[in-house]
Amino acid sequence: MKKTIITALAIVLFYNFTAFAHARPVGFYGFGPRLGMTVNPDQFHFGVHFDFGDISNRLMMQPNLEIGVGDNLTVVAPTFELDYRFRPDWGAWTPYLGGGIGPIFYSHENGGSNSEVAVYMQFGIGKGSALSKSGHFFLEGKLGLADAPDFKATAGWTFGD
Repeated sequence: MKKTIITALAIVLFYNFTAFAHARPVGFYGFGPRLGMTVNPDQFHFGVHFDFGDISNRLMMQPNLEIGVGDNLTVVAPTFELDYRFRPDWGAWTPYLGGGIGPIFYSHENGGSNSEVAVYMQFGIGKGSALSKSGHFFLEGKLGLADAPDFKATAGWTFGD
């Protein structure tokens, strides 16, 4: 099942890499805070994300760094994410679907640490500024597909020009 989801996500991403229209060229458009809850391990997480523009008309790059605390564990998870927006209009609430990959570093309260390479699939909804195409609010969920927490619910805001 995980291989099927990862393959389908790779096909969608490949399709969008080949698109010619760019809503916002790749570049730095802003950054912002994110926070939420994680299931298995049961934690509160917080962090920062960066808006690096669009690879294609609806495919946005948003790498992030999240730190989870709780459940006798500290988790540090930098993730490179690509999100496909189903509507190109930044001024409307827009659902999106995406994926992410990155290392996860676990530090146990009673000593010991380990790391894994995690793969996520995420879904969400976001609303941006219609005029500047930057500065947006989002709510998202992440499903852990490989070596990642089972589920994350996150809210965030991007400050941009």
